[in-house]
Amino acid sequence: MLASYEGMSVAQLLEKAYRSSPDKEVIYDGVRRLTYHDLQKEANEIASGLAQLGIKPGDRVAVSLPAWYEFIVCVFAIAKVGAILVPFNTRYREEEAEHILRDSGARLVFFPREYDKVNHLAQFQSLKQRVPSLEHLVTVRFEEQNLVSYKHLKTIGVEGHVPKVEVQVEEDPFAIIYTSGTTGKPKGAMLTHRNLLYVSEKSCSAIRIQENDVFLHASPYFHIMGLAGIIRLVASETKAVIMESFHAEKTLQLIEQEKITIHSGVPTIFILELNHPSFKKYDLSSLRVVIMAGAPCPVEIIRRIKAEMGVAVLISYGMTETSPIITFTDFDDDDVTLSETVGRAIEGVKLKIVNDQREEVAVGEVGELACQTIGLMKGYYNLPDKTNEVIDEQRWFYTGDLATMDENGYVRIVGRKKDMIIRGGYNIYPTEMEEIFYTHSSVMEVSIVGLPDTVLGEISCAAVLLKPEHNVTADELKVFIKSRVADYKVPDHIVIVDELPKTPSGKIKKFELKDLVIQEKLVALR
Repeated sequence: MLASYEGMSVAQLLEKAYRSSPDKEVIYDGVRRLTYHDLQKEANEIASGLAQLGIKPGDRVAVSLPAWYEFIVCVFAIAKVGAILVPFNTRYREEEAEHILRDSGARLVFFPREYDKVNHLAQFQSLKQRVPSLEHLVTVRFEEQNLVSYKHLKTIGVEGHVPKVEVQVEEDPFAIIYTSGTTGKPKGAMLTHRNLLYVSEKSCSAIRIQENDVFLHASPYFHIMGLAGIIRLVASETKAVIMESFHAEKTLQLIEQEKITIHSGVPTIFILELNHPSFKKYDLSSLRVVIMAGAPCPVEIIRRIKAEMGVAVLISYGMTETSPIITFTDFDDDDVTLSETVGRAIEGVKLKIVNDQREEVAVGEVGELACQTIGLMKGYYNLPDKTNEVIDEQRWFYTGDLATMDENGYVRIVGRKKDMIIRGGYNIYPTEMEEIFYTHSSVMEVSIVGLPDTVLGEISCAAVLLKPEHNVTADELKVFIKSRVADYKVPDHIVIVDELPKTPSGKIKKFELKDLVIQEKLVALR
């Protein structure tokens, strides 16, 4: 059970859990049940197969898979050969995937045939021709002529052995997770073995992990919260029930069937569950705690979760660069605190609020949230200048989030220095999307803003000013965008406007634009 993992690698984490609880069930994915013995055995086989393909310590191995049990196996197999995990979104289109593969220098990628309306086979075959580092395409849950399959790696892995590798847990990255900025291409946050295991240990303490806890894994594994969930699962030697994709009633069924005790996610999913017509027919008495992150939760929803699900509620906050958790609320916090704050620093984390000169401000004043944590990334991959912009010489990380902190250390997030939109837990960066709009021949100017939404937290709206004598429609622009980016990035609303509000220097005033969209009822808000 839970102990200190100081000095351990990700691979050693699984080996410890296997020795301690070999016959305990660790994963149920709706089809297959695996014990810790099964997970250790299959991870060894895949690791041996990777080694036979020439994957060595420090090599980057990409994983673009849904929340399947194979993703978890890949995580530990990659760890066992000393390679570096590069997970990314199954919704990414070719241009988005190419940047990550090329930037990371990935030598191998695991992928499904087709998922999230993306033909991954065709996409990765095309990318292999253009990305010099990409040597191996490994198919998962399907076979393809002239390509290596996951099944084949298992087969050859039985005959081979897992190489012995030395890992410097404080220095060696285990994962490079790409996180988009508000400008430019996504940046790869390098997370070390120690980063991930330290935060896992402290978050397990914050949620008072118990030996028989059963987690519901409903978050994508390519996301930092998904990867953190995998590490936390094995660190605590508990069990996870995996949902490939979220469905409210299926979640309720699984809670009853598998006696789930810990249910985590963004507020949206709990709203959908509470409002489902069949909610009251399911026995949710096994639930012990709900953990929410990714967006603020209205106090009335907090109260409904407590009353109707019969559970404690915890709120957490973090980001990819911090592995990810830096704050948690407590079990005895009141409903308003849960709704309006993200809690206090977890053990070992220091927080401060600073002004634009990075000087600490008085208690209660608004400023940028900064933190010091063992979970802080090593830096952005191959981007020392970008790293130095957000991490100072004392290893304080400047989050870009505007916040206040009270005398008890509770943090209230009040806004963002940049204009990121969080739609149902997914980050949308307006500048990235605006640049794509500008490639359309009819677009003269565009600005994307976030609008409030009772289910998703925020939705996105693109206000577009067309070039003179151009008559493209909003629907046509949406079709143009859909083919170029992941579906959650496509604006929920596109409005054609006659002008955009600007400062005297010519910058678009996004806050004023947002108010205009709402006040003029240019879009229908829920």
